[in-house]
Amino acid sequence: MLDEPWTLSPAVALRPEPFGALAYHFGNRKLTFLKRRELVTVVRALADHPDVRSALVAADIPEAQHAAYADALAGLARTDMIRPRKQVAA
Repeated sequence: MLDEPWTLSPAVALRPEPFGALAYHFGNRKLTFLKRRELVTVVRALADHPDVRSALVAADIPEAQHAAYADALAGLARTDMIRPRKQVAA
């Protein structure tokens, strides 16, 4: 996942909260709590970077935590909060 392009699902709205954000999927009606502001920053930045790793670096997430963030993002992917994005040919 770290080397793949992802984006926030177009059916998802993020509502900022003091703890991070609430993510609501209008299609499947799932509500997810993003309990870290850093994770919210990464999720919002996914579409602006060529891959997850680049979004993590841009959000100043230490490399030692990249695997944990990839696990969190994989959980979001399982509920369609984030989706794979097509790679743009270089």
